[in-house]
Amino acid sequence: RKNKFKFDWDSYVPLIPNMLGSRTYEDIEIDLIVPYIDWTPFFISWEMRSKYPDILTDPKLGETANSLFKDANEMLNKISKEKWLCLKSVIGIWEARSIGDDVELFENGNRLKTFNFLRQQNLKKNFNLCLSDYISPNKDYMGLFVCTAGLEIEKQLEKFLNDLDDYNSILLKSLADRLAEALTEYMHEKVRKEIWAYSKEENFSNKDLINETYQGIRPAPGYTACPDHTEKEKIFELLQADQIGVSLTENMSMYPNATVCGYYFAHPNAKYFSVGKIQDDQIQDYAKRKQKSKKYIEKWLRSNI
Repeated sequence: RKNKFKFDWDSYVPLIPNMLGSRTYEDIEIDLIVPYIDWTPFFISWEMRSKYPDILTDPKLGETANSLFKDANEMLNKISKEKWLCLKSVIGIWEARSIGDDVELFENGNRLKTFNFLRQQNLKKNFNLCLSDYISPNKDYMGLFVCTAGLEIEKQLEKFLNDLDDYNSILLKSLADRLAEALTEYMHEKVRKEIWAYSKEENFSNKDLINETYQGIRPAPGYTACPDHTEKEKIFELLQADQIGVSLTENMSMYPNATVCGYYFAHPNAKYFSVGKIQDDQIQDYAKRKQKSKKYIEKWLRSNI
């Protein structure tokens, strides 16, 4: 904690977002989202480990990749025209302040929710980072989001199942996953340019977006910067995510599967990082902050212990 990210918060004046509170976006046009697809993970999910678009001219993988890419785009047209999938998103931005390794969100001066984060404990040359380091201890803002592209998928999957068509069933699932990520990219751009509008002049290509050239990050619970999946419960509760048809299972998986949730941080120095291994002192401290038993915390953070 002594080696946390240092910033002169006293001279920091956060930009007031154009919208505070939450907003739901329903029936988002798939044709708007397709240009935001990152195709490299799509090919990786089919065990073709090469970057797009280079994979299409790869001596070994090119022929198969082109065939799959053609099938994928044909299916995307069907998904759009025949409405196989329904894309929805709910996002929210609230007043926030950091208090140690936690971030508190407020509405009209009333504390809504406290998000608990973890700090890097391995020896670092620069900083031992925690996501709360990117939020002012005075007054700031933080956002939340849930994006899904998996609604209505079961109807079409059942047709493929009845036809014993495993190939198109797998193709549809993998495209739904890509569309969920693409929707997340689209909404983040909308937040940066319009809703929060802290980067309204940006004009990035899809390649720039994939390379995360823009200001701000959107870490997701369960991933390296915030490995605790149980924080999803707070996001879903605050955004009332059930209203768009998504939910959490007992093991904190999201349903439908093609769903993404996370946080919006706007700080110009915010970057992704890995918390990595944590020690017993932080586990005990984290359990106290979350008001959970040490055993409960160890269950959910076993890969970081």
